[in-house]
Amino acid sequence: MIRIASVNVNGVRAAWRKGMPTWVDASAPDLITLQEVRAANDIALGVLEGAGYTTISHDAEAKGRAGVAVMAKAEPLATREGIGSDGYFDRAGRWLETDFRLGDDTVLTLVSAYVHSGEAGTPKQDDKYRFLDRMTERLPELAAASDHVLVTGDLNVCHTERDLKNWKANRKKAGFLPEERAYFDRFFGEVGYVDVHRQLAGDIDGPYTWWSMRGQAFDNDAGWRIDYHMATPGLAATARGASVDRANSWGERWSDHAPLVIDYAIPELRSASRPR
Repeated sequence: MIRIASVNVNGVRAAWRKGMPTWVDASAPDLITLQEVRAANDIALGVLEGAGYTTISHDAEAKGRAGVAVMAKAEPLATREGIGSDGYFDRAGRWLETDFRLGDDTVLTLVSAYVHSGEAGTPKQDDKYRFLDRMTERLPELAAASDHVLVTGDLNVCHTERDLKNWKANRKKAGFLPEERAYFDRFFGEVGYVDVHRQLAGDIDGPYTWWSMRGQAFDNDAGWRIDYHMATPGLAATARGASVDRANSWGERWSDHAPLVIDYAIPELRSASRPR
């Protein structure tokens, strides 16, 4: 069994200071993917040093923006930064691929992804669609190249009305636009990936993973389900349980997102340095 967690930390330095280490110790994931790290690689690695993980960080060229990372209980076989062959997103700090050897000698490809939040009718939204286009191209390539693929992270789109508490008021806003949701129809349709959290939770409202820091959104559970585990079907079939590690109170939050944690009944990680 392997436990894999994903969380947008909303700045790793602040999250670590506000209580993230307590969650890491209590949940004890084998693999953790982080989004919106918002720190240069050396700073992020320094913050996470001593946590008991090997950390791979991919920072953004824009200082203090974006940034993704993977924390692992084993050394990866390989890592790759950026998405798309044109280099447009190479230094965006939004896509990090890592390959891990499992105990049965198969390979798990784990991705930490941070899709743009976007803004309807602006160049920010154009970049978001460009990134989603690159995902549409890359997902089948990964599925063809690896035994198991898991794309995790803050994908900044609610796929269905079940994923957004106040969906009627947000139909014309980034994060719930029909054009954005159509990409996820393809991801979970013709592209062949599975929304693992939805598979386990069933046809219910939420469970949400992000709440605004303003007003009473957190207390009223007026949230958005925008953090995902997207898996190839064979891997999705091994998922045994999911939890959203929501803080007990607004004041105990160390991010505006809550970690999404899922257990997979697959062989344990094997260090890349261990002989085959």
